[in-house]
Amino acid sequence: MRAATNRVARDRHRKAKQMARLKQRYEAEGFFGIGILNSEAGVNVGTLWRSAYILGASFVFTIGRKYRSQASDVTRAWTKIPLYHYKTLEDFRSNLPRSTRVVGVELTTGSIPVGDFDHPARAVYLLGCESVGLPDHVLSSCHSVVSLPGNFSLNVAVAGSLVVYDRVNKLGGRFPRRADTGDFSPPQA
Repeated sequence: MRAATNRVARDRHRKAKQMARLKQRYEAEGFFGIGILNSEAGVNVGTLWRSAYILGASFVFTIGRKYRSQASDVTRAWTKIPLYHYKTLEDFRSNLPRSTRVVGVELTTGSIPVGDFDHPARAVYLLGCESVGLPDHVLSSCHSVVSLPGNFSLNVAVAGSLVVYDRVNKLGGRFPRRADTGDFSPPQA
């Protein structure tokens, strides 16, 4: 009887060691969020929220000014991905998910053209308001800063949507399903 008990214990121990070595693979590794520092127009946050949802973001955020819901959100993105609000940049930084890279989006000297940028698996994209962009102290706190082509500032929601599109185009992603048609876009390689 004692030999049988020892054998059972050894078998359990062997199976536990095998399970510990098991590497799980998930359909999508990483995540991303996108947000605006001191947004001047709620419609921009709403438009960015809708684009972020459609292109597979995990969340959106605002820093400084709060967002008030807009009637133009026909996808009801607020029911699908969360919007987080942070009072200050320090509040935002202290609540970042572990090992997440902050990528500033700004038309500035030294920025990386978005077409040449390798998006991190775990990222948050930070945009500034249209009138002043991201201040220097914010830019210096970003892990990377990317810029879009051109010599003029784009609408902040458009700029954010283009950066997210570039990420999805390069890394792939899982897109939401349309309830009315059942369409689903599979992950891209």
